[in-house]
Amino acid sequence: MRIGAKVPNSGPLPARLGIGPMSAALEEAGFDSLWTSDHIVMTRTVESAYPFSARGELTWDVGSPWYDAVVSLTLMAAATKRCEVGVAVLVLPLRHPVVFAKQVASIDALHGGRVALGVGAGWLAEEFAALGVPFESRGRRLEEWMTVVRACWTGDPHQFRGDHYTLPAGVVCRPVPVRPSPLLVGGMSPAALRRAGRLGDGWLALQRADALDLGSLATAVGRVRQAAEQAGRDPAALRFVLRITESEGVVPKIAAMAGAIAGTGITEIVVDVDWEDPEAPRRSAELLRAAVS
Repeated sequence: MRIGAKVPNSGPLPARLGIGPMSAALEEAGFDSLWTSDHIVMTRTVESAYPFSARGELTWDVGSPWYDAVVSLTLMAAATKRCEVGVAVLVLPLRHPVVFAKQVASIDALHGGRVALGVGAGWLAEEFAALGVPFESRGRRLEEWMTVVRACWTGDPHQFRGDHYTLPAGVVCRPVPVRPSPLLVGGMSPAALRRAGRLGDGWLALQRADALDLGSLATAVGRVRQAAEQAGRDPAALRFVLRITESEGVVPKIAAMAGAIAGTGITEIVVDVDWEDPEAPRRSAELLRAAVS
């Protein structure tokens, strides 16, 4: 099982410590992958239920800075040489698919084919409203955008006519990525699990450190694999990444559970690091590496 770490791109840490320096420190510590997160805007009033907190409430200050995920990804890639870099999870329906494909291909081509992407339909209706994107069609848009992005990464995308976007014939999209970046479908809903198996290169799950539910993880992994089989795809080719939120300070507990987590079918865990402790990146990576070896 691989080990990954979150690179903060919100709150005070990016300005105080730097996204690049934090990424370099995590790579030097021994992590396999580095992940950032995504929101374009927040709103002062949020009625949408946040799906990854106990009572559906936000766990951060909406007035706190949230640096752009693609810009953060660029900084992460430039500061590292070995680690895979990704977003967990990017709300793809809020991005223009061709522009986004170009951005990712540029990062990947310039940094040795190390980009992976968690992509999701999104949950914050207020963010969709602020950007003028219909919230109700976000799932269908996500599927179309995944098709368009992958087509653009070939360099010579075919003509595409969807319900929400049309890509004309004859488009040339260069550079191409070193490899087509894996699109890991994020989300815990039944629709997300079906989409991960049917269309994704894997599944990116999110659970809080204080609410890890290995039974539900195993069930969800099984459903993704079943959806892949029903679509005529090979379930063994899929990746299963677990992003454990609010996990700074409890990495030893997660390390102790690593074997049980792997038993659910998860192939990679992503944790938070306590940046107030300069030794935390190294110590966290050593604990997790020993647990998964």
